[in-house]
Amino acid sequence: MNALLEPVLDWYEANARDLPWRRPGASAWSVMVSEFMLQQTPVARVLPVFDQWMARWPTPEALAAEAPGEAVRTWGRLGYPRRALRLHAAAQAIVEHHGGVVPDDIDALRALPGVGDYTSAAIASFAYQQSHVVLDTNVRRVFARVAGGTAYPASAVSAVERRLGETLKPLERADRWAIAVMELGALVCTSTSPDCPRCPVRDICRWRALDYPAYDGPPRRGQTYAGTDRQVRGKLLAALRDHEGPVTIDVLDATWHEAAQRMRALDSLVADGLVELVGDDLYGLPT
Repeated sequence: MNALLEPVLDWYEANARDLPWRRPGASAWSVMVSEFMLQQTPVARVLPVFDQWMARWPTPEALAAEAPGEAVRTWGRLGYPRRALRLHAAAQAIVEHHGGVVPDDIDALRALPGVGDYTSAAIASFAYQQSHVVLDTNVRRVFARVAGGTAYPASAVSAVERRLGETLKPLERADRWAIAVMELGALVCTSTSPDCPRCPVRDICRWRALDYPAYDGPPRRGQTYAGTDRQVRGKLLAALRDHEGPVTIDVLDATWHEAAQRMRALDSLVADGLVELVGDDLYGLPT
């Protein structure tokens, strides 16, 4: 354990990024907001939206008092906008059931809308310095390479990974360890261009020792975007965000040339609660 623990912690102390949700005195709410925003989204895109969000809604009460459509509007172009609705719903639940304070109990966190195993462990660890196994994509990739000798982990978290996480978790500074491994995966042990010469544990990495065997698991999903329904949904939401009130169907029709795909995307936004039909051919963000 020491062969892995101390080098990674020392590397983190020297190389950690200065991020607002990591600074001394950062609120549990800021940690929670960051975890929602960082899901499948790089830090560089999150930072400006995070700053705007926290300036407007520094507490769960502030967000819960607004219409959910305002959360969708401020979410902007971060992608996966259902996260904004879930964060709004979580803020309402925090106000209703926890007196406006982000709970420190992991089961209470897991019961909040949009909070699963990873997010609850991350909030409890990073906001309240508790000892939990935190398995995000970056951590899982580091573990797969250093301990497992494989290029990538499986698509879903396995029981083996959880046991490994428990085995590697130190008795003290577990929250610091979790964020350090996460940072190592984000900055050095990256998905496509790992910078092995900079890695503090390169000498004990099984993947490196085996001469970097190629990934031979199930096909990994790509991130195709252009021309997809996701892109059309984004264009429709952008048109709605740019208007203070509801818009006519003509405004939405101008966002995409293919009518069938446009209407399919619009129907899916309505089904997801991201858009409301507020009158005959009149659409708006949720109120």
